[in-house]
Amino acid sequence: MDKLILKYKNNPDLLYQTWFINSKDRLKSFRSIKNGIIQVVDDIKNGSFPNNINGSSLEFVLKCITEQKEVFKGAKHPFDWKPKMRIPDIYENQENKKYFGQFLDSCLNTNEEEKLLREIVKLDKRNIKGLGPALANILYFLHPTIFPPCNTIIKKGFNHLFEERINCSWNDYLKMRELIIQKNKEYQKFFSNDLGAFAGFLYEIGKNNILVGQEKIFSEKEREKVILELKKRHKKIIDEKQEDELHTKLQYQLLKIGYTLGYDVVVASNDSSKSYKNNKFSFFCLSKFPELEVSKEVFKTIKLIDVVWLQKGSNKIVCAFEVEKSTSIYSGILRLVDLSVSLPAYDSKLYIVVPDKREKEVKIQLERPSIKESKSTIFYILSSDIIKNCDALCRFGDDCTILKKITKN
Repeated sequence: MDKLILKYKNNPDLLYQTWFINSKDRLKSFRSIKNGIIQVVDDIKNGSFPNNINGSSLEFVLKCITEQKEVFKGAKHPFDWKPKMRIPDIYENQENKKYFGQFLDSCLNTNEEEKLLREIVKLDKRNIKGLGPALANILYFLHPTIFPPCNTIIKKGFNHLFEERINCSWNDYLKMRELIIQKNKEYQKFFSNDLGAFAGFLYEIGKNNILVGQEKIFSEKEREKVILELKKRHKKIIDEKQEDELHTKLQYQLLKIGYTLGYDVVVASNDSSKSYKNNKFSFFCLSKFPELEVSKEVFKTIKLIDVVWLQKGSNKIVCAFEVEKSTSIYSGILRLVDLSVSLPAYDSKLYIVVPDKREKEVKIQLERPSIKESKSTIFYILSSDIIKNCDALCRFGDDCTILKKITKN
């Protein structure tokens, strides 16, 4: 087991390195997803939740989750409305919808393991058609030390590693969860209290990226499939590295523009050590974010916003920017809304910087009722417009109004 775990942890192409410890998006997503779930509960309470997932706050939450690497790729599928089978039966059946909202509300309002497990048992007894353990992917982002993620590949890896026959029921999920927690404690020196690390281990076993036992014999066709999968994974890692480099470049340019226009600038707290072409961010950014009159949890989220411009010598936020990649967009929008709702008196300008090829998608997301109802005006800027116009904005701008030249909404 030790050798298997070290293979998982030390391989730069596997989830421990690419997602669990080195993904800034993973850490930033927890509060965004939690806020999205709060919106789902509110929509069900006030009767505005639709009879289909399309356009709902639940769809937004699930898209935030599916942005989290391939381990969550299929997280939305079980919740897609299948009209012929009437599943999952939380859209048309108003009583089931109400109970689903109450279940999420209960899970939001406690951190006690026993209470949470009782809620699952009560949900299971209700026998809501099509609402199974795929819900654990939502629960993970609320309580990562209590609930491991769950999908077909994780279950496959679990069954292979522990010689079990776990299927798709809540009882099976709870049995799997107990053994995962037990083994996570047993091998605590390798893993984390966050059960995502162990779930990633099972996922890689389920994908045959880590072979369990020397008795595993592949046919030539199976071997080729595994090799092809690993090549795809490696290419994806390289593509993500290039995206990270572009992300750093855009952060630098936004910091440079704000600094040149005379604002104090701050970069996301976990990016303060970064640099672009030997220009260290710490040389012209504030050393720390000025204190704000918000809760610790909200302040923690605000400090993770990619770039913030502040009025010189004050804590007044003038502009906030989320720089998104080709794999993310939803959680960035939620963070900006969170900032706007938490500090309404500041009237900060909110911007999301997106790849050109995602312009159509960001337009659709900014038109969502849940975004409009928040009364937060979010503008978007195309990455190419920042890159092309950085020097001109620095040269001809007097204040943040120069951004009107390149912003859209």
